[in-house]
Amino acid sequence: MLSYMHRNRFPPITLRDLSSKNVLIDSKYVAHISDCGTVKVMKSDSSNWTSFVGTFGYAAPQLAYTMEVNEKCDVYSFGVLTLEVIMGEHPGDIISSLSSSSLSSSSLSIGNRILLKDVLHQCLPPPTNGVAKQVVVAAKVAFECLNARPMCRPTMQQVARKLSNPRPSLQNQLHLITLGELVDTNCSLLEFP
Repeated sequence: MLSYMHRNRFPPITLRDLSSKNVLIDSKYVAHISDCGTVKVMKSDSSNWTSFVGTFGYAAPQLAYTMEVNEKCDVYSFGVLTLEVIMGEHPGDIISSLSSSSLSSSSLSIGNRILLKDVLHQCLPPPTNGVAKQVVVAAKVAFECLNARPMCRPTMQQVARKLSNPRPSLQNQLHLITLGELVDTNCSLLEFP
């Protein structure tokens, strides 16, 4: 849905407020976005600057600095929402610890001490085999979406492709995978320019 709104519409549309409050699941476990009152039609011939609209904890960090809205704002929110589903709670503490430690060059150190299995939703049985691989792919994609540098985040089209055709290769068993292994270090994760 987000991929369609960003790429298959002209002009593109951004939600600006994707959070667990406005995603509904139907009886077939298909997600639907509700409350689209903050949608912004992106105009190529004008400014896309805005006043803050969104839910704190889901809004992309660049909004605090630039107030410029683009599709990468929705991508960031999708990353937060994905981690929330995986964890069963808002991932604010994880995001904060990784972002604050990245400023002191110890992000991977902290990330390498936190096991993925320890942040998974505790009410569900531990995933095994194919499900474990899908969880790893979803978590990796979520961390890509959370990059504070908008140009380093994937597009929603790339996210949809990665989640639809996961090609996970687990180098470790799920109970040994750290958050640091899921972070792409090619583009300074969680460090705003």
